[in-house]
Order: sequence, then C-alpha cells, then structure tokens
Amino acid sequence: MKSHGKRFKNAMKNVDLAKEYALRDAVELVKKNATAKFDESFDVAIRLGVDPRKADQLVRGTVSLPHGTGKSVRVLVMARSPKDAEALAAGADYAGLEEYSEKIQAGWADIDVIIATPDVMGEVGKLGRILGPRGLMPNPKSGTVTFDVAKAVNEVKSGKIEYRVDKAGNVHASIGKCSFTQDQLAENILALYNSVLRSKPLTSKGKYVRGIAFSSTMGPGMRIVESSLSSNSAE
Repeated sequence: MKSHGKRFKNAMKNVDLAKEYALRDAVELVKKNATAKFDESFDVAIRLGVDPRKADQLVRGTVSLPHGTGKSVRVLVMARSPKDAEALAAGADYAGLEEYSEKIQAGWADIDVIIATPDVMGEVGKLGRILGPRGLMPNPKSGTVTFDVAKAVNEVKSGKIEYRVDKAGNVHASIGKCSFTQDQLAENILALYNSVLRSKPLTSKGKYVRGIAFSSTMGPGMRIVESSLSSNSAE
C-alpha cells in the first residue's frame, strides 16, 4: 500500500479535500505547500466533458504563457542548410538532420521540443515510432513544422507550451514554478484556461469544463471554483 512522506502529510493538513478554492487562494496555498528542496513546478489539471476516443473531440492546442515556464527548454531543429544555421542563431540547442536522425534512432533523447521544416518531414516521419510516444513528433498544428524556424525557436524558448487531452479526458500542464509570484502564476493559469476554452470541439455537448485542480510537483492537489477563473478572465 502506497504511503506518503512526512512533508506531504504536513501539507495535507492545510488542504480541505471537500472544499473548492478560489483561484488566488489556491495559488497561495500551493506555493505554501511547496516545501521540497527544489523549485517545484506548478501543475494544472483540467477535466473536460469530451470523448477523446472520437477524432472530432480531441482537444489539442498551444499557448504562450505570459511569464514562461521557468524551465530551460532544449530545442532541436531538424533542417537542412541554411535553416539549421538560422535555428542555431535564434537560440536552438541543436540543429541538423542526418546526424540527429541517427542519434535519435540510437536512443538519444536529450531534448524537450523538436521543430522541423516541412521539406524534411519525410525523413522525420520515419522516426515517428520513436518520437510519437515521447510527445516529440513535430506537428503543424502546434507550430513545430515551419520554415520560420527562428520564430518557432523564440516562441518555445519564451514559454510556449503544447497541451493535449489524455485518454481519460484530462488536460495536464505545468505552467510555471512555485517560486513565481502569485500574479505571475495566476496570469499563466488564465492563459492556459482561456486557450483550452477556445479549443472546445464543436461536437462537444453538455458541460465542457468539469473540474480544475492545482498542485505542486510534490504537494497535494486541490479543487478550484471555475467561476473564480472566469471572473478573473473578464477583468
């Protein structure tokens, strides 16, 4: 039977599992409970009223967080010359094609995001069985298949994230670090929330957002009053 450590149990004393917290109160409480020796991520989970088994109800999108993620994102741009040089000049960590195709096939995975130019997608597609399960496959819908590699690199490095509904109908995303200020976290949360709202499938019926929860990497989760996000979005 799984048991929690002393730090988690102490944090749970601050959380009422039967209560739904307002946005600002929840942000404050998650920050308070983030007592690990490292800077914990601030995680958001949104439960949606969609059926991910249906292709027309898949929720997927990207959002540029106003204050970034607080993480150092390692970017590989798969492109031929001169686009590889353009990518490196824009801040990509790695750029090239054949060399990195071989490294990926050999098991290399020291990257967080892959961007590719459209003309090399035939080669990149051969890596789909490796990249797909890792969530690294470039996709035009997420802006990671483009000839404008400099723009794509800048967006990813400055805090653009991709989200996608899982098999259980949930969207999970880390939207910053618990060391961020309350205002920074609240603004990043609202950016994600509003983006998910805009991604609502036309075929989705009934209540779309069915639950929202916040947590830190090592801390307990807490349920959120959705109207507190809606009211802040309108301000």
